[in-house]
Amino acid sequence: MTVREWNSAAYHSLSDPQFGWGMNVLRRLEQEYLRGNEHILDAGCGSGRITAELLKSFPRVRVTAVDASKNMVDGARQTLLPFGERVTTQQLDLLELSAEQEFDIIFSTAVFHWIKDHDRLFRNLFHALRPGGLLLAQCGGGPNLKRLRERTQQVMALPEFAPYFKDWQRVWEYPDPETTLERLKRPGFIKIDTGLEIAPTQLPDAETFRQFQATVTLHPYLERLPQELHHRFLDPIVEQFSQDKPPFLLDYWRLNIYARKP
Repeated sequence: MTVREWNSAAYHSLSDPQFGWGMNVLRRLEQEYLRGNEHILDAGCGSGRITAELLKSFPRVRVTAVDASKNMVDGARQTLLPFGERVTTQQLDLLELSAEQEFDIIFSTAVFHWIKDHDRLFRNLFHALRPGGLLLAQCGGGPNLKRLRERTQQVMALPEFAPYFKDWQRVWEYPDPETTLERLKRPGFIKIDTGLEIAPTQLPDAETFRQFQATVTLHPYLERLPQELHHRFLDPIVEQFSQDKPPFLLDYWRLNIYARKP
């Protein structure tokens, strides 16, 4: 299992955009008129902020909260202590998920784009759902963060940094709705609804922007570099975004996923 570790404490404090998008997905789940006693898989719980809201919204559900990052699971365990035995936390790569017909609902936000093999992912999720179960998720899709990715690519090519990225391969998957629809059909999902929405997100100042990139978005790049080069790698990116009008605006696009198991 290949695990990318995160700074869970920093992510918890910086992830307001992800939290806001997650709350939108949670509101859609509330519209499903749940019985309230479902077993829900939070597929990529992060530091547990959205998981806590899920447990508050549905006081009788049971939640299994998993994440590939040990740091995130440790942080989520602390966040979710008040909910006692209603929630179980576990370090787990979703590509290694082996549950069979265990969950009524699989809920996920801001996670699937970090998993490149979506065919295997959706196959695992399909097997994990009980008959009639619901998959409700949101992740990055389409042209997500195109400007940031292009500018980062330019910095990677600079002589100072290029040697560290000789064998670089993208670490994300930002599919379009049509591709995702076909991938969901393959294991047998029905009543599929996929669509993109634009979610531009402006950060308030240069320091917040820098910390956000280092923790949330560009940390796979920084992992390639010695610590002493992190600041210099981020400097030109921060500078370019400071000159935009408006400054520090990230061109996020969200891919919404809704599907049922027969």
